[in-house]
Amino acid sequence: MSRYVLPLSVAGTLLGGAVLLRDSVSGGTCPSKATIHGKTVIVTGANTGIGKETARELARRGGRVILACRDLDKCEAAAKEIRGDTLNHRVDARPLDLASLKSIRAFAKKIVEEEERVDILINNAAVMRCPHWTTEDGFEMQLGVNHLGHFLLTNLLLEKLKASGASRVINVSSLAHIAGHMDFEDLNWERRPYEAKAAYCQSKLAVVLFTRELSRRLEGTAVTANSLHPGVASTELGRHTGMHRSSFSSTVLGPFFWLLIKTPKLAAQPSVYLAVAPELSAVSGKYFNTFWEKDPAPQAQDGETARKLWVYSARLVGLDEAEALNAGPPVNIPGTRSS
Repeated sequence: MSRYVLPLSVAGTLLGGAVLLRDSVSGGTCPSKATIHGKTVIVTGANTGIGKETARELARRGGRVILACRDLDKCEAAAKEIRGDTLNHRVDARPLDLASLKSIRAFAKKIVEEEERVDILINNAAVMRCPHWTTEDGFEMQLGVNHLGHFLLTNLLLEKLKASGASRVINVSSLAHIAGHMDFEDLNWERRPYEAKAAYCQSKLAVVLFTRELSRRLEGTAVTANSLHPGVASTELGRHTGMHRSSFSSTVLGPFFWLLIKTPKLAAQPSVYLAVAPELSAVSGKYFNTFWEKDPAPQAQDGETARKLWVYSARLVGLDEAEALNAGPPVNIPGTRSS
């Protein structure tokens, strides 16, 4: 019988080493053990993928967690699962369709009226390289959901965030922002042939620029804003691109895919880190690649572009002076439609 011990132990060692290597390559788990008892968290797009695992981990750390999702049935199922898994019964589901300004306003109004505080807002929901769809209000879908929807939501919740003290806004972007370009003459792709990849990159660049300008406008308050690249993960976000584990598992690339592509749980760790780490309490306006602060692409560091995007975005989503955080003067926005 002993002749089988060595091979089995070697196999176990190799398997364990492979798992450790994968976790190391993908950044590993959140290095902070901080809890968030007494704090309220909102996570958009939390019924699946990275958002769901982010909500699960923050519930495990003691927070009151609000899952904000378009599909309320799936959202309620996810909330029920998280409550059972974490034994934290302060996990709720709320309807939020980021492709609808009306839905965003209704969600924010309910939060402002019913919640005592909002300590952490994680703008996680996204669409990626979808066909040339438009939102309910006529915006190109990827820009509308990934940037404009979260821009409006954040602005509508800012007073609640500021009143809650040392609050945090965390915007999930992507390494894809480095290939992005803000075309202010045609943000909605109404004048050019549509390119899904370029539109996605533009939307993720917008997220980083929005974070930069939001942080600048929040100076003097206790609220911080940071953006991040969570790593490449196998989630439903990649359904239009074929980026699923099952797509590669039966090919020669399977082992490499397993090694380099994160699980949703691992991809959620950077958002968790930015949400809870005490050492980041005063860090704002930064871009993180997983757990490490990095310089974003040069075009994402342009303060004038960030300011211009803020003004355009405020006009597009219909923020008035009482709602917008220094929205700026009215501007003419070519190639776009206002709601």
